[in-house]
Amino acid sequence: MREGLAGVATALALGSGAVVLLTVRSGRTALRVLLDLLVAAGLLRLSVGSGWAALATAAAIILLRQLLWAGLAAAPPAPGTDYRRRAAGKTITAYRERQDAKRT
Repeated sequence: MREGLAGVATALALGSGAVVLLTVRSGRTALRVLLDLLVAAGLLRLSVGSGWAALATAAAIILLRQLLWAGLAAAPPAPGTDYRRRAAGKTITAYRERQDAKRT
């Protein structure tokens, strides 16, 4: 019975993620709902199968959830920041000011 619940939870996770994406129109929120429900499905599978494969699957799902959420939760770059110069800590405005200073 629990094996069936894990399959149902997986299907509901996909459906819920799609519904959230269509209604809220936020990919981050939809992904968060999807990943949380996939963790629940993985834990249900783990409760049924006590083998290493079930444990590895649950661990992989949790790791994937953590990695994806950490990547999505990173703060977006400040407005007006050039990505190539952001790594060096230089904004477009500072770059333009230096260029103007060189010309004068």
